[in-house]
Amino acid sequence: MYQPLEDHAKRRLTESRDITVAVNILMGEGIPIDDLLDEMTKLFYIDLDTFNEVVRNERQIMQF
Repeated sequence: MYQPLEDHAKRRLTESRDITVAVNILMGEGIPIDDLLDEMTKLFYIDLDTFNEVVRNERQIMQF
């Protein structure tokens, strides 16, 4: 995953669609669903309630 060269302020991910995009990108790169939060918090501040909702939805989709 991308690592910034300089220490910049982290962007906030609070919207469901933004978190969903980030989750889909990371899953597309082969990151296991259980490791998504660890990877995302390296670069972003995450709204945990929204993140949990997105991950719950992704797990339901994966079961089909």
